[in-house]
Amino acid sequence: MTALRVPARPEQDASPRPLPWRRMAWVTWRQHRIALAGVAALLGGLALYLWLTGLQIHRDWTAAVTCHPASSGACGALAGYFISDWQPAQVISVALQAVPALIGAFVGAPVLAREMETGTFRFAWTQGFGRWRWTLAKLVPLAVVVAAAAGAFSVLLSWYYQPFLSGTVQYYSRPVPLDAGIFDLRGVAFTAWTLAAFAIGALAGMLIRRVVPAIAATLAAYTGLALATALYLREHYMTPLLVKNADPPGSAWVLSQWWTKGGTPVSQDALSQVLQQGAPQLAGGKGGIPQGNPSVNQYLVQHGYTLWTTYQPGSRFWPFQWIEGGWLLALSALLIAAAVWLVRRRAA
Repeated sequence: MTALRVPARPEQDASPRPLPWRRMAWVTWRQHRIALAGVAALLGGLALYLWLTGLQIHRDWTAAVTCHPASSGACGALAGYFISDWQPAQVISVALQAVPALIGAFVGAPVLAREMETGTFRFAWTQGFGRWRWTLAKLVPLAVVVAAAAGAFSVLLSWYYQPFLSGTVQYYSRPVPLDAGIFDLRGVAFTAWTLAAFAIGALAGMLIRRVVPAIAATLAAYTGLALATALYLREHYMTPLLVKNADPPGSAWVLSQWWTKGGTPVSQDALSQVLQQGAPQLAGGKGGIPQGNPSVNQYLVQHGYTLWTTYQPGSRFWPFQWIEGGWLLALSALLIAAAVWLVRRRAA
């Protein structure tokens, strides 16, 4: 009797099949829909305020620039109404500087920190998706959403500040395109700063692995980066222009001014003494001379002094925007890549 031999059936792979990206995107939405709703509420409330007040600002601006003759008392009163709009606009610009930091702290920081703190990452990593795919599926969709929302919001901000930057109504402390208070609220810079804040928060959450400390670290890191950029880095994006005994354009960002005589720098105290001795009616208080007074500048130039001014012209607004947006985008990609690497390293 001959026994029949049946070939053995190959063992089937018992490992779970990888989940599709769209399933993980849906999970990311379910987990972070409250945070995204908070972003929508924050930007929506601010957008409503800016739209309502911006309509009034644009009406006052239109009335001021279309009034003739411009030297009449009625036109001066209309210009005064528009100028008075700048004070609340300055206050709101300070508040708006915090928006990217808040998004990074309360949306970016908890993304990975909450998973690590509660230990739910262990369950997520057993669902057949992979560590690095899990990290990317959580970070990239959220980053795209917050960047898109910030981009739309920056369009409204550009419209809101446009009358103040037009230069058609002259007044003291008028902002310039490169003004530190509003430069990063317009163009691509606001979107880039929001994305960078999100990436800082994501990396801080992975490094610290606790939500509250990661939020604090994100706020501190973002504030330090923003201050360093505004105070030291931005003015060096392009070589400043130098003028001698001349006023820079009205839209220029003045970086520094100093006086010399015979090629030697002259201190403010020495200039003040010159004015007190030769033209006391022009002299200011101790320790300096009146700034921005054409009569003072003319008197000093006539007596052999030279005024030097370095500035960045307002026409460099968009080159500065692309430079700042470019390095912030590169920084964001680097920080997200570092977060992914840390997740893979933890898995190892």
